[in-house]
Amino acid sequence: MSKPTNLRWGILHALKYRSATRSRGLDPIASLATTTGNEIVQEALRDVVGRVLHEVEQGGGLPGGHHFYITFKTKMPGVQIPKHLVERFPDEMTIVIQHRFWDLKVSKDNFSVGLSFGGVPSTLVVPFAAVTDFVDPAVDFSLKFQSNGASDLPEEHDEAENDVPVVQAEDGSNVVNVDFTKKK
Repeated sequence: MSKPTNLRWGILHALKYRSATRSRGLDPIASLATTTGNEIVQEALRDVVGRVLHEVEQGGGLPGGHHFYITFKTKMPGVQIPKHLVERFPDEMTIVIQHRFWDLKVSKDNFSVGLSFGGVPSTLVVPFAAVTDFVDPAVDFSLKFQSNGASDLPEEHDEAENDVPVVQAEDGSNVVNVDFTKKK
C-alpha cells in the first residue's frame, strides 16, 4: 500500500514527527541546526519549500485552506523583483501565496510567481537560498532559515498587500482577527 504524496500529508507528517520528538524533549530540526552540518540541514529544509511549491504548481492551485507566507531577502543574488518593491523593502519582503497568484514555476534553485502589488501585476523570481521564512498557517507549519549576515532580530516591514481576499460580509460577523505574533 503506497502512501499518499499530497501536500497535506507531507506537512502533517512533518508536524507529527516534530511533535513526537518534542514531547520527548527533542527538537530534531533545532538540534541539527546547531551541528556542523548546518548548511546541509538548511539546504534540505529549503528543498522542502521547493517540493511543496512544486506540488502547488502541478496541482494548479492550493488545496483547501492552505496559504503560504514566504519571506525572503530582497538583495540576495538571483532575486528579481520590480525596482519599486526593492525600494520599499530594501532588506526583506513577505509575500502571500493564496487567492491571487499566477504562473507559479518551480525549478531546482528558485521559483517565480505572478502577484499584484497595489493593482500592478509583477513577476517575482526568488532563489530558495534567499528564503528566510516559510509558513502555512492552515496547518501551523513554519520553517525558518538562517541567512548569511542576517541579524537575529527581524526587520520591521509593512504588511504584505499582494493577496487581500475579497470578503463580502453584510453584518461583519465573518470577520476573524488572526494574530501571528510569536508567543514566548
